[in-house]
Amino acid sequence: MTRKSVTILGSTGSIGVSTLDVIGQLGGRERFDVMALTGNGNIALLAEQAKLVGAKLAVTADDRRYQELKVTLAGSGIAVASGTSGLAEAAAMDADWVMAAIVGTAGLAPTLAAAERGADIALANKECLVSAGPLFVEAVRRGGGKLIPVDSEHSAIFQTLEEHQRHALERIILTASGGPFRTWSREDMANVTVETARAHPNWSMGLKISIGSASMFNKALEMIEAQHLFAATPEQIEVVVHPQSIVHSMVGYTDGSVLAQLGVPDMRTAIGYALTYPARSPLNVDRLDFAKIGRLDFEAPDEERFPALRLARLAMHRGGLQGCIMNAAEETAFEAFVEGRIRFLQMADIVEAAMDRLSSISPAASIEDVFAADVEARRTAAEFIAGL
Repeated sequence: MTRKSVTILGSTGSIGVSTLDVIGQLGGRERFDVMALTGNGNIALLAEQAKLVGAKLAVTADDRRYQELKVTLAGSGIAVASGTSGLAEAAAMDADWVMAAIVGTAGLAPTLAAAERGADIALANKECLVSAGPLFVEAVRRGGGKLIPVDSEHSAIFQTLEEHQRHALERIILTASGGPFRTWSREDMANVTVETARAHPNWSMGLKISIGSASMFNKALEMIEAQHLFAATPEQIEVVVHPQSIVHSMVGYTDGSVLAQLGVPDMRTAIGYALTYPARSPLNVDRLDFAKIGRLDFEAPDEERFPALRLARLAMHRGGLQGCIMNAAEETAFEAFVEGRIRFLQMADIVEAAMDRLSSISPAASIEDVFAADVEARRTAAEFIAGL
Protein backbone atom coordinates (compact mmCIF):
# COMPACT_ATOMS: atom_id res chain seq x y z
CA MET A 1 0.00 0.00 0.00
CA THR A 2 1.30 3.46 -0.88
CA ARG A 3 1.61 6.10 1.82
CA LYS A 4 -1.70 7.61 2.82
CA SER A 5 -2.45 10.86 4.60
CA VAL A 6 -5.25 10.67 7.16
CA THR A 7 -7.25 12.89 9.50
CA ILE A 8 -9.31 11.57 12.40
CA LEU A 9 -12.27 13.71 13.40
CA GLY A 10 -13.03 12.42 16.89
CA SER A 11 -9.79 10.63 17.75
CA THR A 12 -10.42 10.35 21.51
CA GLY A 13 -13.68 8.41 21.25
CA SER A 14 -13.88 4.63 20.91
CA ILE A 15 -13.87 4.70 17.09
CA GLY A 16 -10.96 7.13 17.02
CA VAL A 17 -8.94 5.06 19.49
CA SER A 18 -9.62 1.92 17.44
CA THR A 19 -8.62 3.75 14.25
CA LEU A 20 -5.27 4.69 15.72
CA ASP A 21 -4.82 1.08 16.85
CA VAL A 22 -5.42 -0.10 13.26
CA ILE A 23 -3.03 2.51 11.89
CA GLY A 24 -0.41 1.26 14.34
CA GLN A 25 -0.99 -2.36 13.32
CA LEU A 26 -0.65 -1.48 9.62
CA GLY A 27 2.66 0.33 9.86
CA GLY A 28 2.09 3.56 11.77
CA ARG A 29 4.32 6.41 10.67
CA GLU A 30 6.00 4.21 8.07
CA ARG A 31 2.79 4.10 6.01
CA PHE A 32 0.55 6.92 7.25
CA ASP A 33 0.91 10.67 7.56
CA VAL A 34 -1.52 11.90 10.21
CA MET A 35 -2.57 15.40 9.26
CA ALA A 36 -5.00 16.24 12.08
CA LEU A 37 -6.58 14.76 15.18
CA THR A 38 -9.60 16.29 16.88
CA GLY A 39 -11.14 15.66 20.29
CA ASN A 40 -13.20 17.43 22.88
CA GLY A 41 -12.48 17.39 26.61
CA ASN A 42 -9.91 14.61 26.98
CA ILE A 43 -6.91 16.85 26.41
CA ALA A 44 -4.37 14.46 27.90
CA LEU A 45 -5.34 11.65 25.53
CA LEU A 46 -5.56 13.97 22.50
CA ALA A 47 -2.06 15.31 23.16
CA GLU A 48 -0.68 11.82 23.75
CA GLN A 49 -2.19 10.60 20.47
CA ALA A 50 -0.89 13.60 18.52
CA LYS A 51 2.66 13.08 19.80
CA LEU A 52 2.54 9.33 19.17
CA VAL A 53 1.60 9.62 15.50
CA GLY A 54 3.32 12.95 14.78
CA ALA A 55 0.13 14.77 13.83
CA LYS A 56 0.53 18.16 12.19
CA LEU A 57 -2.53 19.63 13.95
CA ALA A 58 -4.43 18.84 17.15
CA VAL A 59 -7.87 20.38 17.72
CA THR A 60 -10.11 20.50 20.76
CA ALA A 61 -13.73 21.28 19.95
CA ASP A 62 -13.98 23.07 23.31
CA ASP A 63 -12.64 26.62 22.98
CA ARG A 64 -12.20 26.76 26.75
CA ARG A 65 -9.59 23.97 26.58
CA TYR A 66 -7.42 25.61 23.90
CA GLN A 67 -4.80 26.96 26.30
CA GLU A 68 -4.56 23.63 28.11
CA LEU A 69 -3.94 21.80 24.82
CA LYS A 70 -1.43 24.41 23.71
CA VAL A 71 0.56 24.09 26.95
CA THR A 72 0.43 20.29 26.84
CA LEU A 73 1.82 20.24 23.29
CA ALA A 74 4.35 23.06 23.77
CA GLY A 75 7.65 22.25 22.10
CA SER A 76 6.24 19.33 20.10
CA GLY A 77 5.96 21.24 16.84
CA ILE A 78 2.28 20.25 16.59
CA ALA A 79 -0.06 23.11 15.72
CA VAL A 80 -3.08 23.66 17.97
CA ALA A 81 -6.59 24.97 17.26
CA SER A 82 -10.01 24.88 18.87
CA GLY A 83 -13.75 25.30 18.38
CA THR A 84 -15.71 25.18 15.15
CA SER A 85 -12.98 27.09 13.31
CA GLY A 86 -10.44 24.50 14.46
CA LEU A 87 -12.63 21.63 13.27
CA ALA A 88 -13.00 23.39 9.93
CA GLU A 89 -9.22 23.78 9.71
CA ALA A 90 -8.76 20.06 10.40
CA ALA A 91 -11.32 19.13 7.73
CA ALA A 92 -9.64 21.41 5.19
CA MET A 93 -6.21 19.83 5.57
CA ASP A 94 -5.12 17.82 2.55
CA ALA A 95 -5.74 14.32 3.92
CA ASP A 96 -6.55 11.53 1.46
CA TRP A 97 -8.76 9.76 4.01
CA VAL A 98 -10.87 11.19 6.82
CA MET A 99 -12.38 9.20 9.69
CA ALA A 100 -15.66 10.95 10.57
CA ALA A 101 -16.20 9.90 14.18
CA ILE A 102 -17.36 13.09 15.92
CA VAL A 103 -20.57 12.27 17.76
CA GLY A 104 -23.72 14.26 17.04
CA THR A 105 -24.50 17.22 14.80
CA ALA A 106 -21.12 18.74 15.74
CA GLY A 107 -19.59 16.29 13.27
CA LEU A 108 -21.79 17.29 10.35
CA ALA A 109 -20.10 20.52 9.16
CA PRO A 110 -16.46 19.30 9.21
CA THR A 111 -17.36 15.98 7.60
CA LEU A 112 -19.34 17.75 4.89
CA ALA A 113 -16.36 20.06 4.26
CA ALA A 114 -13.97 17.12 3.95
CA ALA A 115 -16.34 15.41 1.50
CA GLU A 116 -16.67 18.54 -0.61
CA ARG A 117 -12.91 18.83 -1.07
CA GLY A 118 -12.75 15.22 -2.32
CA ALA A 119 -11.43 13.21 0.61
CA ASP A 120 -12.41 9.59 1.03
CA ILE A 121 -14.78 9.54 4.01
CA ALA A 122 -14.82 6.66 6.49
CA LEU A 123 -18.21 7.36 8.00
CA ALA A 124 -18.95 6.65 11.66
CA ASN A 125 -21.15 9.71 12.28
CA LYS A 126 -24.84 8.86 11.81
CA GLU A 127 -26.08 12.46 11.61
CA CYS A 128 -24.40 12.96 8.22
CA LEU A 129 -26.88 10.57 6.62
CA VAL A 130 -29.81 10.44 9.07
CA SER A 131 -30.12 14.22 9.36
CA ALA A 132 -28.61 15.44 6.09
CA GLY A 133 -28.60 12.43 3.76
CA PRO A 134 -29.30 14.06 0.37
CA LEU A 135 -26.99 17.01 1.09
CA PHE A 136 -24.18 14.75 2.24
CA VAL A 137 -24.45 12.22 -0.59
CA GLU A 138 -24.43 15.08 -3.10
CA ALA A 139 -21.34 16.61 -1.44
CA VAL A 140 -19.50 13.28 -1.77
CA ARG A 141 -20.54 13.05 -5.42
CA ARG A 142 -19.33 16.58 -6.19
CA GLY A 143 -16.06 16.07 -4.35
CA GLY A 144 -15.32 12.80 -6.13
CA GLY A 145 -14.12 10.88 -3.06
CA LYS A 146 -15.37 7.55 -1.80
CA LEU A 147 -17.88 7.10 1.01
CA ILE A 148 -17.02 3.99 3.04
CA PRO A 149 -19.22 3.12 6.03
CA VAL A 150 -17.55 2.08 9.27
CA ASP A 151 -20.60 1.06 11.28
CA SER A 152 -20.39 -2.74 11.38
CA GLU A 153 -23.79 -3.35 9.77
CA HIS A 154 -23.25 -0.89 6.93
CA SER A 155 -19.70 -2.08 6.43
CA ALA A 156 -21.08 -5.61 6.03
CA ILE A 157 -23.49 -4.41 3.34
CA PHE A 158 -20.71 -2.43 1.64
CA GLN A 159 -18.57 -5.56 1.56
CA THR A 160 -21.30 -7.84 0.18
CA LEU A 161 -23.10 -5.48 -2.21
CA GLU A 162 -21.04 -6.13 -5.33
CA GLU A 163 -20.66 -2.95 -7.37
CA HIS A 164 -21.29 -4.67 -10.69
CA GLN A 165 -24.43 -6.33 -9.27
CA ARG A 166 -26.25 -3.27 -7.93
CA HIS A 167 -28.88 -3.71 -10.63
CA ALA A 168 -29.70 -7.09 -9.07
CA LEU A 169 -30.14 -5.79 -5.49
CA GLU A 170 -33.40 -7.06 -4.04
CA ARG A 171 -33.09 -6.42 -0.30
CA ILE A 172 -30.75 -5.24 2.42
CA ILE A 173 -31.03 -7.21 5.66
CA LEU A 174 -29.75 -5.41 8.75
CA THR A 175 -29.13 -7.61 11.76
CA ALA A 176 -29.98 -6.51 15.29
CA SER A 177 -28.96 -8.15 18.55
CA GLY A 178 -32.40 -7.53 20.03
CA GLY A 179 -30.88 -5.93 23.12
CA PRO A 180 -31.76 -6.82 26.71
CA PHE A 181 -35.54 -6.83 26.11
CA ARG A 182 -35.68 -9.18 23.14
CA THR A 183 -37.95 -11.62 25.00
CA TRP A 184 -39.73 -9.17 27.30
CA SER A 185 -43.42 -8.37 27.01
CA ARG A 186 -44.50 -4.80 26.32
CA GLU A 187 -46.05 -4.71 29.80
CA ASP A 188 -42.70 -5.58 31.40
CA MET A 189 -40.86 -3.06 29.19
CA ALA A 190 -43.11 -0.26 30.44
CA ASN A 191 -41.39 -0.30 33.82
CA VAL A 192 -37.72 -0.80 32.96
CA THR A 193 -35.07 1.36 34.60
CA VAL A 194 -32.06 3.05 33.08
CA GLU A 195 -29.77 0.43 34.63
CA THR A 196 -31.80 -2.42 33.15
CA ALA A 197 -31.86 -0.77 29.73
CA ARG A 198 -28.10 -0.22 29.62
CA ALA A 199 -27.27 -3.90 30.31
CA HIS A 200 -26.58 -5.21 26.79
CA PRO A 201 -26.38 -9.01 26.64
CA ASN A 202 -23.39 -9.14 24.25
CA TRP A 203 -21.07 -6.25 25.05
CA SER A 204 -20.43 -3.18 27.17
CA MET A 205 -21.15 0.15 25.48
CA GLY A 206 -21.79 3.75 26.45
CA LEU A 207 -25.14 4.73 27.96
CA LYS A 208 -26.55 6.34 24.80
CA ILE A 209 -25.71 3.41 22.52
CA SER A 210 -26.83 0.84 25.07
CA ILE A 211 -30.26 2.39 25.52
CA GLY A 212 -30.54 2.97 21.79
CA SER A 213 -29.93 -0.74 21.33
CA ALA A 214 -32.51 -1.62 24.00
CA SER A 215 -35.17 0.53 22.29
CA MET A 216 -33.92 -0.41 18.78
CA PHE A 217 -33.70 3.28 17.90
CA ASN A 218 -30.09 2.63 16.90
CA LYS A 219 -31.29 0.08 14.36
CA ALA A 220 -34.04 2.42 13.17
CA LEU A 221 -31.50 5.13 12.41
CA GLU A 222 -29.31 2.55 10.65
CA MET A 223 -32.25 1.83 8.35
CA ILE A 224 -32.33 5.48 7.28
CA GLU A 225 -28.55 5.49 6.82
CA ALA A 226 -28.79 2.39 4.61
CA GLN A 227 -31.37 4.06 2.41
CA HIS A 228 -28.96 6.90 1.61
CA LEU A 229 -25.76 4.86 1.52
CA PHE A 230 -27.03 2.29 -0.93
CA ALA A 231 -29.75 4.21 -2.81
CA ALA A 232 -32.32 1.70 -1.55
CA THR A 233 -36.06 2.06 -1.26
CA PRO A 234 -37.73 1.71 2.16
CA GLU A 235 -39.28 -1.55 0.97
CA GLN A 236 -35.82 -3.01 0.26
CA ILE A 237 -34.59 -2.54 3.82
CA GLU A 238 -35.34 -5.30 6.33
CA VAL A 239 -34.33 -5.94 9.93
CA VAL A 240 -33.83 -9.37 11.45
CA VAL A 241 -32.98 -10.08 15.09
CA HIS A 242 -29.79 -12.12 15.44
CA PRO A 243 -28.86 -12.53 19.13
CA GLN A 244 -25.31 -13.81 18.58
CA SER A 245 -24.23 -10.67 16.64
CA ILE A 246 -21.97 -12.76 14.38
CA VAL A 247 -23.69 -12.08 11.04
CA HIS A 248 -23.28 -8.32 10.75
CA SER A 249 -25.72 -7.86 7.84
CA MET A 250 -26.73 -9.43 4.53
CA VAL A 251 -27.59 -8.53 0.95
CA GLY A 252 -30.23 -10.40 -1.03
CA TYR A 253 -30.17 -10.52 -4.84
CA THR A 254 -32.89 -11.07 -7.42
CA ASP A 255 -31.67 -14.61 -8.15
CA GLY A 256 -32.42 -15.64 -4.56
CA SER A 257 -28.79 -15.51 -3.40
CA VAL A 258 -28.01 -13.95 -0.03
CA LEU A 259 -24.46 -12.84 0.80
CA ALA A 260 -23.53 -12.25 4.43
CA GLN A 261 -20.49 -10.82 6.21
CA LEU A 262 -19.59 -12.56 9.46
CA GLY A 263 -17.02 -11.88 12.13
CA VAL A 264 -16.33 -11.47 15.81
CA PRO A 265 -17.80 -8.11 16.91
CA ASP A 266 -14.77 -5.79 16.66
CA MET A 267 -14.93 -2.34 15.06
CA ARG A 268 -11.30 -2.62 13.98
CA THR A 269 -12.29 -4.99 11.17
CA ALA A 270 -14.60 -2.44 9.55
CA ILE A 271 -12.11 0.37 10.20
CA GLY A 272 -9.27 -1.60 8.64
CA TYR A 273 -11.35 -2.38 5.57
CA ALA A 274 -12.26 1.29 5.17
CA LEU A 275 -8.64 2.38 5.62
CA THR A 276 -7.14 0.06 2.99
CA TYR A 277 -10.13 -0.38 0.65
CA PRO A 278 -10.30 -2.09 -1.81
CA ALA A 279 -7.48 -4.19 -0.35
CA ARG A 280 -7.68 -6.20 2.85
CA SER A 281 -4.82 -6.05 5.33
CA PRO A 282 -3.95 -8.43 8.17
CA LEU A 283 -5.30 -7.37 11.57
CA ASN A 284 -4.77 -8.72 15.05
CA VAL A 285 -8.43 -9.40 15.88
CA ASP A 286 -10.12 -12.56 17.15
CA ARG A 287 -11.17 -15.17 14.60
CA LEU A 288 -14.51 -16.95 14.49
CA ASP A 289 -14.64 -20.48 15.86
CA PHE A 290 -17.75 -21.90 14.22
CA ALA A 291 -17.65 -25.13 16.19
CA LYS A 292 -17.58 -23.17 19.41
CA ILE A 293 -20.44 -20.90 18.30
CA GLY A 294 -22.50 -23.95 17.42
CA ARG A 295 -25.60 -22.16 16.13
CA LEU A 296 -26.84 -18.89 14.67
CA ASP A 297 -30.42 -17.80 15.42
CA PHE A 298 -32.67 -15.36 13.59
CA GLU A 299 -36.14 -14.03 14.33
CA ALA A 300 -38.45 -11.28 13.13
CA PRO A 301 -38.50 -8.07 15.18
CA ASP A 302 -41.71 -7.10 16.96
CA GLU A 303 -42.59 -3.58 15.83
CA GLU A 304 -45.28 -3.29 18.49
CA ARG A 305 -42.70 -3.68 21.25
CA PHE A 306 -40.06 -1.80 19.25
CA PRO A 307 -41.95 0.98 17.41
CA ALA A 308 -38.72 2.74 16.45
CA LEU A 309 -38.50 0.48 13.39
CA ARG A 310 -41.96 1.59 12.22
CA LEU A 311 -40.98 5.23 12.77
CA ALA A 312 -37.89 4.76 10.60
CA ARG A 313 -40.05 3.50 7.75
CA LEU A 314 -42.35 6.47 8.24
CA ALA A 315 -39.38 8.85 8.09
CA MET A 316 -38.04 7.19 4.93
CA HIS A 317 -41.41 7.40 3.17
CA ARG A 318 -41.98 11.03 4.16
CA GLY A 319 -38.45 12.05 3.24
CA GLY A 320 -37.29 15.62 3.62
CA LEU A 321 -36.05 16.38 7.12
CA GLN A 322 -37.98 13.65 8.91
CA GLY A 323 -34.78 11.72 9.63
CA CYS A 324 -33.27 14.81 11.24
CA ILE A 325 -36.42 15.37 13.28
CA MET A 326 -36.57 11.74 14.37
CA ASN A 327 -32.93 11.78 15.48
CA ALA A 328 -33.18 15.06 17.39
CA ALA A 329 -36.44 14.10 19.09
CA GLU A 330 -35.00 10.71 20.08
CA GLU A 331 -31.95 12.32 21.68
CA THR A 332 -34.21 14.69 23.62
CA ALA A 333 -36.44 11.81 24.75
CA PHE A 334 -33.39 9.76 25.72
CA GLU A 335 -32.17 12.56 28.00
CA ALA A 336 -35.62 12.77 29.61
CA PHE A 337 -35.67 9.00 30.21
CA VAL A 338 -32.20 9.03 31.78
CA GLU A 339 -33.27 11.91 34.04
CA GLY A 340 -36.38 9.98 35.13
CA ARG A 341 -38.88 12.39 33.55
CA ILE A 342 -40.45 9.85 31.18
CA ARG A 343 -40.73 6.08 30.96
CA PHE A 344 -38.88 3.84 28.54
CA LEU A 345 -41.76 3.26 26.11
CA GLN A 346 -42.70 6.93 26.12
CA MET A 347 -39.54 7.75 24.17
CA ALA A 348 -41.12 6.43 20.96
CA ASP A 349 -44.36 8.30 21.69
CA ILE A 350 -42.45 11.58 21.99
CA VAL A 351 -40.53 10.95 18.78
CA GLU A 352 -43.66 10.11 16.80
CA ALA A 353 -45.49 13.17 18.10
CA ALA A 354 -42.60 15.45 17.07
CA MET A 355 -42.37 13.82 13.64
CA ASP A 356 -46.09 14.28 13.05
CA ARG A 357 -46.12 17.92 14.13
CA LEU A 358 -43.11 18.80 11.97
CA SER A 359 -43.97 16.64 8.96
CA SER A 360 -44.55 19.65 6.71
CA ILE A 361 -41.05 21.16 7.08
CA SER A 362 -39.52 21.66 3.64
CA PRO A 363 -36.52 19.56 2.55
CA ALA A 364 -33.11 21.00 3.39
CA ALA A 365 -31.48 23.27 0.83
CA SER A 366 -28.44 23.87 3.06
CA ILE A 367 -26.77 22.68 6.23
CA GLU A 368 -28.35 25.64 8.02
CA ASP A 369 -31.77 24.14 7.28
CA VAL A 370 -30.66 20.91 8.92
CA PHE A 371 -29.47 22.71 12.05
CA ALA A 372 -32.71 24.71 12.21
CA ALA A 373 -34.83 21.54 11.96
CA ASP A 374 -32.69 19.87 14.63
CA VAL A 375 -33.30 22.78 17.03
CA GLU A 376 -37.04 22.85 16.29
CA ALA A 377 -37.38 19.08 16.79
CA ARG A 378 -35.65 19.26 20.15
CA ARG A 379 -37.88 22.16 21.23
CA THR A 380 -40.99 20.31 20.10
CA ALA A 381 -39.99 17.08 21.83
CA ALA A 382 -39.24 18.99 25.04
CA GLU A 383 -42.70 20.57 24.85
CA PHE A 384 -44.35 17.16 24.59
CA ILE A 385 -42.24 15.83 27.47
CA ALA A 386 -43.23 18.77 29.67
CA GLY A 387 -46.89 18.02 28.96
CA LEU A 388 -46.74 14.42 30.17
